[in-house]
Amino acid sequence: MTPTAPYEQEIRAAAAHVGRRRFLTVTGAAAALAFTTNLPAAGAAHAAEADARKITENPFTLGVASGDPQPGSVVLWTRLAPRPYEPGNGMPDARFPVRWEVAYDEKFTRLAGRGRADAHPEFNHSVHIEPTGLAPDRVYYYRFRAGSWISPVGRTRTAPARGAHLSRLKLAAASCQAYHDGYFTAYRHLAEEDLDVVFHLGDYLYEYPVDAAGGARRYTDRTLPARFHRETVTLEDYRLRYALYKSDPDLQAAHAAHPFIVTWDDHEVENNYASDISEDDLPPAEFLIRRAAAYRAYWENQPLRRPQRPHGPDARLYRRLHYGQLAQFDILDTRQYRSDQAYGDGWHAPGPESTDPKRTLTGATQERWLIDGWRQSTARWNVLPQQVAFSERRNAPGPGYQVSMDAWDGYPASRARVLAGAESAGVDNLVVLTGDVHVHYAFDIKKDFADPASRTTGVEFVTTSIASGKDGADKPANWGTYIAANPHLKFYNGRRGYVTVTLDRDTARGDYRTVSAVTTPGAPVRTAASFVTEAGNPGLKPA
Repeated sequence: MTPTAPYEQEIRAAAAHVGRRRFLTVTGAAAALAFTTNLPAAGAAHAAEADARKITENPFTLGVASGDPQPGSVVLWTRLAPRPYEPGNGMPDARFPVRWEVAYDEKFTRLAGRGRADAHPEFNHSVHIEPTGLAPDRVYYYRFRAGSWISPVGRTRTAPARGAHLSRLKLAAASCQAYHDGYFTAYRHLAEEDLDVVFHLGDYLYEYPVDAAGGARRYTDRTLPARFHRETVTLEDYRLRYALYKSDPDLQAAHAAHPFIVTWDDHEVENNYASDISEDDLPPAEFLIRRAAAYRAYWENQPLRRPQRPHGPDARLYRRLHYGQLAQFDILDTRQYRSDQAYGDGWHAPGPESTDPKRTLTGATQERWLIDGWRQSTARWNVLPQQVAFSERRNAPGPGYQVSMDAWDGYPASRARVLAGAESAGVDNLVVLTGDVHVHYAFDIKKDFADPASRTTGVEFVTTSIASGKDGADKPANWGTYIAANPHLKFYNGRRGYVTVTLDRDTARGDYRTVSAVTTPGAPVRTAASFVTEAGNPGLKPA
């Protein structure tokens, strides 16, 4: 389904009035018009082909990635960027041929596929390859060539056949990687895990400034350019910020080791935005120009398929993937279609504004798509990778508690409709994967969170951040309060890391992996806790 462009008229009207005040360059309005058609602002769609043999510096500085596995295909990604910290990344305004290879072995002695694609300047010389005819549930290796340059080798894996009877599936969930808060050490360990796939649940980058020392990284061996020391607003800003993040060797290692399935949260655009409503209450049409830039840069820098390519400020990111008969994954987008946060955002006591039954976190169309997909599901486990905390989180025991207006607690009617839909569809084994909150949580999902004795309808594994929040602590200051206020909360840890989830026919097991520090590199990883839930008998128990 191709997204419509309901905001096109607004953008065209706003573009004539947007200049240096918001977008720092006089080309902002022209770029905004270009977003409405997916064409470049200066005719680069017709750029001449250049000779890749004239590329004199390594263009593969941002590594490689793969994603969205299907039984016979997987997306392969790279981006040509000889000088990644410069506007244009050191590439001429021309299209360059890039050759790709997929092999059965790491030495590429037995090829499974090969071909050529063009790296276009209007997509910042990124390349998205969708090879077909691959075998299901198989490891492959891939690489790219541009002129005499050869990329690093990536390892990926296709999804099993739709009807396959899998005995086991192991995934990881990661989120929230603020570059300026520390090193991506957790990714180095994740790269060494034995995984089938990785889910990234949002906040792949942050819009906030990064100083010359890389913030909490406190670099002494390099100086980052001053252009990073400002908030991302323009398309060029977002493209350069992805280059900064993707130049990180630990992130590159994780992408090269495993296929990723990605979805965004707020910081890929701006903190806590809701649909066309910005944090700073800009006119919606003006904010949508920024959203269009952010969405475009996101697609350019992620291993996403063609249906996910944005049209202006709109992109169909929610989608469904199957892993045999063992798991169905319904990947959500809880930013693009949501109602504005109640009570001006933040933490508040539930009230008429937040409990209004018309409020939605997913939008009506995505909600119907989710529930209809559950009705047709034959999978043993129905897994919901999404962004913000699904289960109720009270900040104090007893009356007078508050909940987050940015999470599902701020949209309880939306959550109730989703849970009712799961029940009516006969979903017995619901697993929610969540990011956003920079801590590890393990939740039982209750039919009625106000009644601890009510039926458990599923479980939620919340992964902590990769780096956001700096080093953290095993027991944050509010640990005791949260445990007392939320009897369905089975685990709470504030270190950095990720979660692995292992599914088989009988159980789903979550292992909470943590590192002791991210403000200094090289910290070891450990398993802070492990929990299992049984198929047909939802509820987390220590493993």
